[in-house]
Amino acid sequence: MGTPRPLTPEDRARYEWQMWTPGFGEAGQEKLKGASVLISRCGGLGSPAAYELAAAGVGRLVIAHAGNVKPSDLNRQLLMTHDWLGKPRVESAVRRLRELNPTLEIEGVPENINESNAAELVGRVDLVLDAAPLFEERLLMNREVVAQGKILVECAMYDMDANVTTVIPGRTPCLACLFPEKPPAWKRQFPVFGGVSGTAACIGAIEAIKVLADFGQPLLGEMLLMDLRHMTFRKMKVRRDPNCPVCRRLWD
Repeated sequence: MGTPRPLTPEDRARYEWQMWTPGFGEAGQEKLKGASVLISRCGGLGSPAAYELAAAGVGRLVIAHAGNVKPSDLNRQLLMTHDWLGKPRVESAVRRLRELNPTLEIEGVPENINESNAAELVGRVDLVLDAAPLFEERLLMNREVVAQGKILVECAMYDMDANVTTVIPGRTPCLACLFPEKPPAWKRQFPVFGGVSGTAACIGAIEAIKVLADFGQPLLGEMLLMDLRHMTFRKMKVRRDPNCPVCRRLWD
């Protein structure tokens, strides 16, 4: 984790209400200020997650996303705006986040996570919030999180369903334990309401805040499953694969 950073009077005024949360307080806010998070894509999941983390005062955000804003992005990608159509997504994300909270360090990387940049980008931060639409991208980040001893908050959704879990190498199963390969049903394009992806994103942001500030009970060894069509929520135990090629060495 990063080193806690002292709060300024402006910080205390901005974050006053959340510092009233039992178990969090000023010490938790200082931990957030000293923390750094990588968000892989600023789409329907990544946009609201980044917005909530910036609002909460995570000191440094690294946003990785290639491509330009398209009309079909605008039903869910809350850091994109109509006037930015045809322009780089990551520039819109950085602009909107700085408008919200100019006291933070926010870095935009106009690339998606890939084999050539995964290790370097994960190495810059304490925690990765996974919001990538390509499963290969997710497995790359999981591999680097395990190799570097970082933390992964895994968020996903499809149609009216969503799920969130947290990976801490050596303490929980990793993503490759749960999904050694891309799930057969996983698609690049799929049915999506912004409210569904936003629900998963906000829960993922809270998971990240709890882990970074060391309070509450994160989803360790558990996955939260949400069926928003019927408004049902349940937690499912997840178990490590003793033969997992990614994290097996941590358990030997």
